Amino acid sequence: MVKREATVTRKTQETNIKISLNLDGTGVSSIETGIGFFDHMLAGFAKHGLYDMDVRVSGDLEVDGHHTVEDTGIVLGQAIAQALGDKKGIKRYGSMILPMDETLVMSAVDLCGRPYFVMDAEFESPMVGDFDTQLVREFFYAVSYSAAMNLHLRVITGLNDHHKIEAMFKAFAKALDEASTFDPRITDVLSTKGAL
Repeated sequence: MVKREATVTRKTQETNIKISLNLDGTGVSSIETGIGFFDHMLAGFAKHGLYDMDVRVSGDLEVDGHHTVEDTGIVLGQAIAQALGDKKGIKRYGSMILPMDETLVMSAVDLCGRPYFVMDAEFESPMVGDFDTQLVREFFYAVSYSAAMNLHLRVITGLNDHHKIEAMFKAFAKALDEASTFDPRITDVLSTKGAL
C-alpha cells in the first residue's frame, strides 16, 4: 500500500511552520505551536484520528495568536491534501456525532476537491487558556480551504467552551478518518465525474 504521508513547510514574515503527517498512523504526535491549549487540541486531533503528526510552529505571538493558528490550519490542510493523493478507493464522506460530557458535536466531511466550510458554534469566553476562541473558526476554515474539502461543524449542545472546542477537534478527526478510509468496493474515485 502506498504510504499516505506528507511534509509541508511554510515560512512568511509572520510564521514559520513545518508539519509532517501520516494518515495511516497510530495517533503519535509531537506538537509545539507556542499556544498550550492549541497544542492540546492538535494532539487530540492526532490521537483520535489515528494520525502520526509532528508540528513545529514559530509565530508572532507577541502580536496575538491569529497568524499562528490560521497559518497552522493552512499548512495542515495542505498536508492532508498531499497525503490523500489521488483519493482512489477512499470513502470520501465521513461523519461523527461526538459526546464530551455535556457537549455534543457533529462533524461531517466530504473530500470532494471543493472547499466549503460551515460552523455553528457559540462560545461564552473570549479565551480558553492562552487560546482566543475566535480562532476556532479561522483554523477550521483554513484547513477546509487548503485541503479542498467540505467541512461542517455544529455544536448541538454544550456549556463549557473547553469541552466544545475539544469535541470539535475530535469530531473532525473522526469524520476525516472515516472519509479517508479505503473501501475495497471502490476501485476508482467515488464520483460520477471520475475525479475528486
